[in-house]
Amino acid sequence: MNEEMQVVEFREALRQAIDEEMARDPNVFVMGEEVAEYNGPYKVTKGMLKKWGSNRIIDTPISECGFAGLCIGAAMTGLRPIVEFMSFNFSFVAADQLISHAIKMYYMSGNRFSVPIVFRGPNGAAAQVSSQHSHCVEAIYGNLPGWYIVAPSNAYDAKGLLKSAIRNNNPVIFLESELCYGDKMEIPKGEYLVPIGKAKIVTEGKDITLISHSRMVNVCKEAVKILNQFGIKAELIDLRTIKPLDIATVVNSVNKTHHVVIVEEGHQFAGIGAELSFQIMEHCFDQLDSPIERVCQKETPMPYSKILENETIPNVPRILKAVERSLGMICRLQ
Repeated sequence: MNEEMQVVEFREALRQAIDEEMARDPNVFVMGEEVAEYNGPYKVTKGMLKKWGSNRIIDTPISECGFAGLCIGAAMTGLRPIVEFMSFNFSFVAADQLISHAIKMYYMSGNRFSVPIVFRGPNGAAAQVSSQHSHCVEAIYGNLPGWYIVAPSNAYDAKGLLKSAIRNNNPVIFLESELCYGDKMEIPKGEYLVPIGKAKIVTEGKDITLISHSRMVNVCKEAVKILNQFGIKAELIDLRTIKPLDIATVVNSVNKTHHVVIVEEGHQFAGIGAELSFQIMEHCFDQLDSPIERVCQKETPMPYSKILENETIPNVPRILKAVERSLGMICRLQ
């Protein structure tokens, strides 16, 4: 029998994940700015206050350090908080709580206190929200041991990965793209999980490997369609999880295609692509037929101007140029 399916937005997939986990486990609750009365700044928690009440869907003041610390303490006592940051840029206000406590408590307590907590919210660029609301945080937090870092690109993965994150006994940073919240996709109506730490091959190919995560996967899909018109078969990998990194899937692909382009919305210096490049060199040096190419956000704070914003963020033409350089093509891809 075929599984019954439904078409949902990215935000609705997240809502279903939270709702199902709250029904499954009474220790799960949500806390953050505007998550209750306002139904969430991006409507992820729409209707949940009415269903679950103010003891489990909890509005907070604009005090990220305060409610992040409160939820870390709650997690240490056995609860499973979901902390929503209105923007992951605002998590920097709570940096001491996240960095000095959430990810170190298990070690510092001699394994006595686990911290099963999910910090989730929009990460990276949106539509003209300028530099203080547009930073990609995965490379910053990825440098620190103790995290699981998840960055889905579509509704199916968002639901399955968030459910896995909520059940995880470690701190999880769950990164969403604001520009993906309205994306629609068909997903199962029944319960399912997506494992943390496993990448996905989105399109299979033999000529070049494209590696990306979060919203940039969708940009890469557009580039793959154009490459197909030129007879170039690109293998596109959606990392889905930044930490732990599924390097095995990456290595298998690179050993097949011998060319690599890494696309990330974050900045180039000390970015996720830098770590990936090293690991690919470490495992696949003899298999590479050209230098690894990276397409990243340009080294500038995010401008407000729409024209400059488009120039700063990775796009299809820049990806195609990187493929040209990698394959040494004479013709120009249009």
